[in-house]
Amino acid sequence: MITNNEIIFRLVLATICGGLIGIEREYHNKAGGFRTHILVSAGSALIMSISMYGFLGGDPARLASQVVSGIGFLGAGTIMREKSNVKGLTTAASIWVTAGIGLAFGNGFYLGGAITTIIVLFSLMALGFFEHRLLSKKYNIIEVTCKERTGLIGEIGSLMGNNDITIKDIKFNDRQISEDGEVINFALSVKTPVNIDREELRGKIEKIKGIIEVNMYNLG
Repeated sequence: MITNNEIIFRLVLATICGGLIGIEREYHNKAGGFRTHILVSAGSALIMSISMYGFLGGDPARLASQVVSGIGFLGAGTIMREKSNVKGLTTAASIWVTAGIGLAFGNGFYLGGAITTIIVLFSLMALGFFEHRLLSKKYNIIEVTCKERTGLIGEIGSLMGNNDITIKDIKFNDRQISEDGEVINFALSVKTPVNIDREELRGKIEKIKGIIEVNMYNLG
């Protein structure tokens, strides 16, 4: 029979490992952050312990399988779709694997839980940095100053889509009232093909009615 100290140790270990993954997600301002990952990991460990030692003679795999199934709903809450872009898949996956880590510790499978935690942190931190550096030339900031008019941003979006450019984010920086009307300045974070001709793209944007100035910056 498992001792109280052993149960406490498993829950604390699950909490720590879940928290480490949550800190990385929290640092990147993701929907499922520090507390979410702690709750998922600790809760999974508790459920696994209950299934193994709370009901003698039962099948521990049944409760564990319900955790794996149920965590999908929580992960789905972190996934957002914006037109052709899907965000939150990495966070959803981290929540799912954190549940697995909690189940491992709850079962006393310390080596598996610890190694998986290391692999997850390496994937989120080291591989994330490597991925950014590898694809850095594909990411650009397009800063646009233009006269406010209905449909202008939509026209820019259509131009981007026609040139196989994905808009990742848009940020409005400034808004001023002039004699000619309202002038706005905003920045588009875009993902472009490697072989994009930036000057040609700039020229196409400048031809749109109302555009005053266009600046492009490579994030690499």
